[in-house]
Amino acid sequence: QIKELFVSFEDTPLGAASLAQVHKAVLQDGRTVAVKIQHPKVQAQSSKDILLMEVLLLVVKQIFPDFEFMWLVEEAKKNLPLELDFLNEGRNAEKVAHMLKNFDFLKVPRIYWELSTRRVLLMEFMEGGQVNDKAYMERNGINVNEISRNLGKLYSEMIFVNGFVHCDPHPGNVLVKKCPASGKAHIILLDHGLYQVLSESFRMDYCRLWQALIKADMKRVQKYSRRLGAGDLYPLFACMLTARSWESVNRGIDRSPVSASEDVEIRSNAAAYLPQITQLLNNVPRQMLLLLKTNDLLRGIESALHTRASASSFLNMSRCCIRAVSTYQRSKSHSLYRRAQISLTEALSLWQINLYELFLWLKGSQLGNWVIALLSWMHHST
Repeated sequence: QIKELFVSFEDTPLGAASLAQVHKAVLQDGRTVAVKIQHPKVQAQSSKDILLMEVLLLVVKQIFPDFEFMWLVEEAKKNLPLELDFLNEGRNAEKVAHMLKNFDFLKVPRIYWELSTRRVLLMEFMEGGQVNDKAYMERNGINVNEISRNLGKLYSEMIFVNGFVHCDPHPGNVLVKKCPASGKAHIILLDHGLYQVLSESFRMDYCRLWQALIKADMKRVQKYSRRLGAGDLYPLFACMLTARSWESVNRGIDRSPVSASEDVEIRSNAAAYLPQITQLLNNVPRQMLLLLKTNDLLRGIESALHTRASASSFLNMSRCCIRAVSTYQRSKSHSLYRRAQISLTEALSLWQINLYELFLWLKGSQLGNWVIALLSWMHHST
C-alpha cells in the first residue's frame, strides 16, 4: 500500500505522457523521490497498437505505392518494448551517468532499485526549468549560451565518441537549474527509456560526414552521405542533418547563423521535397532515424534560446569527431610509430580548434577590439 511505502504521495502527477505519469513522494526515511508509474493496460494494448499501425500502413501502401513509411512499424516493434521496461530505463540512466561523469554540469537522477519494477521506477527527485525556457534562465541568472554550449557537448560526446545516445531530448526531459551552493548551472537529463546504440562503422562514417560538413568539403560530404544510404539525394540529406539550405552547406554551416529568409526557404522546401524525404528515410540505416529526430529536437531548443548554429557548437562537434576518429585509427593500428603519429595529428588538430576558439573569443570581446584597433593604428602609422 502507498501508506506503507511513503510518508506522503501527491495524487496529482507532475507530468503525464502516453506511457506513464510521474508523482512526487516522500519515502519513510525522508528521501524525496519521483515515482514513474506506467498506465494500466499499456503493456497489453501496445502489441494491438503496433498491429493496427502495420495494417493501416499496408492499406495506405496499396492505395499509394510511393508511400514509404513501413519503417515506422519496424522501429515501433523494436523500441516500444524497451520503453515499456522501466528497469531498462534505469540501467540506461546509470550507464549514461557513468559514461559522462566528467561533465560536472550534468545531473542524472539516481535510481532506487529496491523499490523499482518493470512498471514502476523510483528516482531521486530533481526539479528545474525547461531547457527552452529562456525567461526562467534570465530570472535565475543562468547563462543561455553556456547551457546551449554544454548541451551540445553532451550530445556530441554521446553521438560521436560513445555511440550511446539519449534520443528524446524534448524540453520536458531536459531541465536546467542553478546550484545554490556553487552557483553553477546544471543540466538535468530525464526519461532514459529511448536510446540508440550506434555501430562502430556507422559512427565513423557519421563522424567523417560531419567533419566534411563543417569544413564545407563537398566531395567528402557526397562520399559519406552515399555510404550512409543517401545515394543521389546527398544534398537533401546534408540539408536535413544541418537544418540549413544547400547554399549555406556549400558556403560553410559555421559561417553565419540561420537568417529569417533561410528559415522560410527550409520550411517551404520541406513540403516541396516530401516524396524525396520519405525515400531518404526509407533508405538510410535505421540507426539514423532516431538521430534525425534527436537533431530536430536539439535544433528546436537552440531556436528557442536564439543560439542556433553558433560557432561553439560546431567547434565542440569537431573536437569529438577528431577524438573519435583518432581513437578508432589507433585501435586498428599495430605499429607504435603509426599510433604516435595519429596521436600527434590529433593533438595538433585539437590545438588548431583551441586557437580558432580563442580568436573568436578575442574577436567578440572588448579586449579583442582594443587589440584590433591597436594593430590597425600601428599598421597605418608605419
